[in-house]
Amino acid sequence: MTTPSPSWVADPTIEVRAVSKWFGQKVAVSDLTCSFGPGVTGLLGPNGAGKTTLLRMVVGLLSPSDGTVTVMGRDPRHSPEVYRSLSMVPEEDAVYGFQTARQFVGYAAVLAGAGPGSVERAIATVSLGDAADRAISGFSKGMRQRAKVAAALVNDGPVLVLDEPLNGTDPVQRAHLIATFRRLGAEGRTVVVSSHVLAEVERLADRVLAIVDGKLAAAGDVAAIRRAMTDIPYRVRLEAAEPRRLAAALLESGVVESVTVRGHILTVETADLTGLGRSLPPLARSLGTRLSLFEPEDLSLESVFRYLVRGR
Repeated sequence: MTTPSPSWVADPTIEVRAVSKWFGQKVAVSDLTCSFGPGVTGLLGPNGAGKTTLLRMVVGLLSPSDGTVTVMGRDPRHSPEVYRSLSMVPEEDAVYGFQTARQFVGYAAVLAGAGPGSVERAIATVSLGDAADRAISGFSKGMRQRAKVAAALVNDGPVLVLDEPLNGTDPVQRAHLIATFRRLGAEGRTVVVSSHVLAEVERLADRVLAIVDGKLAAAGDVAAIRRAMTDIPYRVRLEAAEPRRLAAALLESGVVESVTVRGHILTVETADLTGLGRSLPPLARSLGTRLSLFEPEDLSLESVFRYLVRGR
């Protein structure tokens, strides 16, 4: 039986098969195969990695140079009915400054053929009610982002594509939008969120696709991607009452590859994180020393991302 690829989900809403996109001599996306399904998927990559190009192909704004993209089983470039199921929040401002937020969201509702009440519901979802009758030209960047999200939510469709949706938002706005996107994913919608900000993707998504230089560099949850990096040791911070005795004992045990001591803090590198976690308590007890901290430093997207882009 073939092991399923982490880049592919069991019940995909969006399918990207062997897709490439080039502009003249520049290759923006290269032979990319992946899929997206219900829930929140983070699309991670540095600026210029090809994320926006991929999303524009998903929503039908661009055609692939090679390969196929389907949404709900249909090609968005040739099946306009797909747009009733699909919404996008682009990275660009894409707002009419002379309109109020209510007018802007209302215009999106008319274009989407959304039902009554959709405008007020979308505005309330992004907490923009107090400013809904002000001109967008006077909005901050974060408020414009929320107006764009509201416009995308009016059709209440099953697929939501978000390109850097948290740009310019303050911490309170960011937390509210993250909670909103996660709730939509939990309701069974397909939410694709592109970002170059590692902490944002980690808070937003359980599943991550990392794109570097237009190619799929890794896929899966953060822990799975980190476990696949077998040639990179784990780094763990420990704090102990007698750090030097513990450091010597760890090196003798063979469960760690290196230990650095600074004050009461030890930084260890190990290829076997589980083994280290098992051996530490009895080792500390045998030494009569108290262990007050065990903190893996690199079980995060930041370490995964550093690994993926190293040497590029």
